[in-house]
Amino acid sequence: MKLDDKPENVNVAVIGAGYWGKNLVRNYHALKALHTICDTDPEVLDNFRKAYPGVETMSGPERVFADKNVNAIVISTPASTHYDLVLSGLEAGKHVFVEKPLCLDVEEGEELVKLARDKGLVLMVGHLLHYHPAIIELKKLIDRGELGRLQYIYSNRLNLGKIRTEENILWSFAPHDISIILSLARQMPERVISAGSHFLNDKVADVTLSHLMFPSGINAHIFVSWLHPFKEQKLVVVGDRNMAVFDDTHPDRKLSLYPHEINWINGVPVPAKKEADVVEIGDEEPLQNECKSFIDAVANGKRPYTDGAEGLRTLAVLWACQESLKHSGREVDIKHGHAITTTDTGYRAHDTAVVDEGCDIGEGTVIWHFSHVMKNSRIGPNCNIGQNVVIGPNVSVGSGCKIQNNVCVYEGVTLEDDVFCGPSMVFTNVFNPRSHIGRMGELKPTLVMKGATIGANATIMCGVTLGKFSFVGAGAVVLDDVPDFALVVGNPAAGKGWMCRCGVKLEFNGGDKTVCGKCGAGYRLENDRVTED
Repeated sequence: MKLDDKPENVNVAVIGAGYWGKNLVRNYHALKALHTICDTDPEVLDNFRKAYPGVETMSGPERVFADKNVNAIVISTPASTHYDLVLSGLEAGKHVFVEKPLCLDVEEGEELVKLARDKGLVLMVGHLLHYHPAIIELKKLIDRGELGRLQYIYSNRLNLGKIRTEENILWSFAPHDISIILSLARQMPERVISAGSHFLNDKVADVTLSHLMFPSGINAHIFVSWLHPFKEQKLVVVGDRNMAVFDDTHPDRKLSLYPHEINWINGVPVPAKKEADVVEIGDEEPLQNECKSFIDAVANGKRPYTDGAEGLRTLAVLWACQESLKHSGREVDIKHGHAITTTDTGYRAHDTAVVDEGCDIGEGTVIWHFSHVMKNSRIGPNCNIGQNVVIGPNVSVGSGCKIQNNVCVYEGVTLEDDVFCGPSMVFTNVFNPRSHIGRMGELKPTLVMKGATIGANATIMCGVTLGKFSFVGAGAVVLDDVPDFALVVGNPAAGKGWMCRCGVKLEFNGGDKTVCGKCGAGYRLENDRVTED
């Protein structure tokens, strides 16, 4: 997108035009997308009226949310206000860009991400470094294998700058670095430790050092302070082939590659230092790149790199670091740092859940605590997978299914769309199992057709088909096929009537036709089989 181009159908309102917001105003105006400036300070608005004649100004965000001419809002206000403003913006049908962090609470962050997805709206978080030419080039170096296997990442963000009282240094400075480190490591950390010191206010940390430990063995440290005599913003990435340094304060050496080596001589590691190579990068302004990305997402439906899901992952690590900080540097398991994470592909999974490689999981599906989706399994969109559920391997689950707690959907079982599996119900896949005899080559397939319901603690013997919209009562033991719309109960399960697709029992009263008393759907009974009329 060029500066001379007017983005089609993108009218941006910037809410909060002070310390950082004025830079957003400048860029969106340069990109010809600025429609409204909103700030509570009359003097600020008066200055902007003079600088940008023709741009609307408002003193309250409520007017912005109600303005039908504005379809995208940019929030640059204190972090404590983010949740309410983002929520109001999304509920008003606006695309939203919010400066870091997404909000201050993980569950609230999950709510915002889900709301944006449900409404088909863009939710983007201002993690600016992702749009820096040096970081873009650093990612390319890592992707090409120039650094080899990553081992260690170290970040300094130090300054004697704006000191806040509404948030500590961890929440003010560290989100940028956490976001980049998660991107470079391509995984979430398992554990974090964060320690800090309070000098100006006994409730607000001025200096923190956070340690992130990743399952692959990568370690990262993040040192942030607003009580430092000079500005320093460095990111050091150490690989087993090369080392890279991003120095944002250096005028012409933003990114350097150090081809240092560690040679083992007589069993002792000996460093072999070499001169650094300066990596050529572009000269684009990171903030302008970020603003362009938001405009492109709104105008063309392109997912921004720092979308709500990315912001939520960063928020989860921040939350865990804050917990560690609150408890004097106690190690915090990141798996308990938040309830559930939204993935890049749109499904959500609790951190205790395990999803093997090769699985295909649809957008909107939720996988809860301690569940395991095994390799090569497919789960359709908008499913709810409860706690302690095992699916697979090689299992197909349709869309809209609900699998309650403590259910195992073994290989050989297929669930079509909208199937309900009650708590602790049981599927089998081998008819005559023995512990000492392998019979995985003798699996008997089980098919559960569209809309079927299986009650709690029921047992389904392998090799049967449960017909569409059939209903298996709680505790039943099913040994034979169940017809469409049939209600079966008992051990062994036997027919006890017929069920409407809405889940209400049908009454034929000796005739061959009936209408559901709940939803009005019509049915016909012929040869002990029910079909929709």
